[in-house]
Amino acid sequence: SRLITFLMTFFPLKTGGKDRRSGLILTIPLCLEQTSMDELSVTLDYLLSIPSEKCKARGFTVIVDGRKSQWNVVKTVVLMLQNVVPAEVSLVCVVKPDEFWDKKVTHFCFWKEKDRLGFEVILVSANKLTRYIEPCQLTEDFGGTLTYDHMDWLNKRLVFEKFTKESTSLLDELALINNGSDKGTQQEKERSIDLNFLPSVDPETVLQTGHELLSELQQRRFNGSDGGVSWSPMDDELLAQPQVMKLLDSLREQYTRYQEVCRQRSKRTQLEEIQQKVMQVVNWLEGPGSEQLRTQWGIGDSIRASQALQQKHEEIESQHSEWFAVYVELNQQIAALLNAGDEEDLVELKALQQQLSDVCYRQASQLEFRQNLLQAALEFHSVAQDLSQQLDGLLGMLCVDVAPADGASIQQTLKLLEEKLKSVDLGLQGLREKGQSLLDQISNQASWAYGKDVTIENKENVDHIQGVMEDMQLRKQRCEDMVDVRRLKMLQMVQLFKCEEDAAQAVEWLSELLDALLKTHIRLGDDAQETKVLLEKHRKFVDVAQSTYDYGRQLLQATVVLCQSLRCTSRSSGDTLPRLNRVWKQFTVTSEERVHRLETAVAFHSSAEKILQECPEQPEAFSETEQFDEIEAVGKSLLDRLTVPVVYPDGSEQYFGSPSDMASAAEHIREKMKLVSLKKQQLRQPEAATPES
Repeated sequence: SRLITFLMTFFPLKTGGKDRRSGLILTIPLCLEQTSMDELSVTLDYLLSIPSEKCKARGFTVIVDGRKSQWNVVKTVVLMLQNVVPAEVSLVCVVKPDEFWDKKVTHFCFWKEKDRLGFEVILVSANKLTRYIEPCQLTEDFGGTLTYDHMDWLNKRLVFEKFTKESTSLLDELALINNGSDKGTQQEKERSIDLNFLPSVDPETVLQTGHELLSELQQRRFNGSDGGVSWSPMDDELLAQPQVMKLLDSLREQYTRYQEVCRQRSKRTQLEEIQQKVMQVVNWLEGPGSEQLRTQWGIGDSIRASQALQQKHEEIESQHSEWFAVYVELNQQIAALLNAGDEEDLVELKALQQQLSDVCYRQASQLEFRQNLLQAALEFHSVAQDLSQQLDGLLGMLCVDVAPADGASIQQTLKLLEEKLKSVDLGLQGLREKGQSLLDQISNQASWAYGKDVTIENKENVDHIQGVMEDMQLRKQRCEDMVDVRRLKMLQMVQLFKCEEDAAQAVEWLSELLDALLKTHIRLGDDAQETKVLLEKHRKFVDVAQSTYDYGRQLLQATVVLCQSLRCTSRSSGDTLPRLNRVWKQFTVTSEERVHRLETAVAFHSSAEKILQECPEQPEAFSETEQFDEIEAVGKSLLDRLTVPVVYPDGSEQYFGSPSDMASAAEHIREKMKLVSLKKQQLRQPEAATPES
């Protein structure tokens, strides 16, 4: 503890700095308080024991910081170095205070005593210490740049010393335990572990401490200091790494042997307990357990009977499960001993394991066979009951007449009927599969009979199973015949309602086409070419409407035929046909008006464009004014038609587009008519100028 206390205020042997000969630097800071030379000597001895011999051969540079001390203390320390490390010290730098000691006090000349001391001593101020040592190898106290944390070094050194002490002591204890186990007699090996087998410290803790210390030492070789300055590992840390690694290797080796000794003792103790438990399991399974299975053979003739037999079997399985749990535990213990056992124990352990496994597997197979048989019987009776209920439901549905409400309800009823029939088919198929599986298991039941004759009981079970399957087959066949008749009628109903719905849809489509014709087909084109394109698109549009109308007529005709077949009157055919004809007549009138307007627009644009494109140097081409008059007449006629509504046969009227749309189309026609009029005036001017000339 005194050494640790002194180290807390004493710079260690290596701060990472080196002199110009690559020797290590030792710093001895002195203070105003009295310095114990004995403690200083012990500390120096300890610090000098850290470096390797190779480092010591390069010598040391000792810095004695006397700035806060007295001259006589400094001189005593320097003389003490002669007795402690005379051979290793090559240079001693005494850092003097700013106010130098009295010359009378310092009359002792160190340089004259060099031969007697064995090393050179110089007096130097702190700011001139860099003449002898590079600044990068000095700490900040002496104006250098070397980063050094004394408390960090001390803490890690304490950890290293503690680990070294504990690991060395633990190695001795483990070696004693392991060697004693190797030399012990057979009787000693059979004894349980006593207190001598427990080390004084936890090996895992010591190993963890060593790994953490080694990791810290290795990281310091690559990581920089906190200040960001590159840090060189100190030689004592480099020396500590192989020591820690060697101790860790030895600890791991001895600890592994110690663990093996403990495992061997524990295994031999378990062996006798395992033998006793194995015989208990075998005796019960071959005795009371087997007798319980011999008394259970029936499968029941209903769900309730099968469930009662299952409940009884679960009670038997519950008793067996307790012994099977013991078997699992014993098997794991035996397997663990086999993996870590000696050759002398392998034969006995394998024999116990084989005997235990044979008995348990045989009994488990018998339990599983009985459980599967009862489960198959319960599933068979459950499927038979479900199928019987499905057949009753299907028959009840077939006995009720179907009132035609609408196509969706008829379709839903037909779908439900088909689903029920399909469910019955699947149910009967599942019943056959379950019955055949149960029959196969019953035929194999004799092999587990322990010599008991079960032929009579098996025959009753077989007759019951076959009788249930035959009865269900007959009931299902009767229902199928009734379903075929009902399906045909319902399909005709579905087709009837579908035709009526599609005919009504055709009327809606035709109405939508008429609405689109009135609201969106309003453009007349900006020129003859565009107007012709619009005329062609309109004809295709009319073809679509014609197809829709024809489709609706065909559907209504099919509706009449289906009504005659079903001997019923259609709900909507009397209303749908007049609606279809009315919308078609309105569409026809509107389409004809649209065609007339487009054809008039084509004639107007063609004539106007021809006049406007003629060359003005050929006035003879326009000698007659009839062409201009004709264009003007066609334009006015087209403008008049834009303001006239479409009149339907019932007297109702409809306009194309909105008033703004018609105004826009009319404005374009007026502009082109103005261009034609302007062209006409241009052609008349040369004619007027000729008589004047």
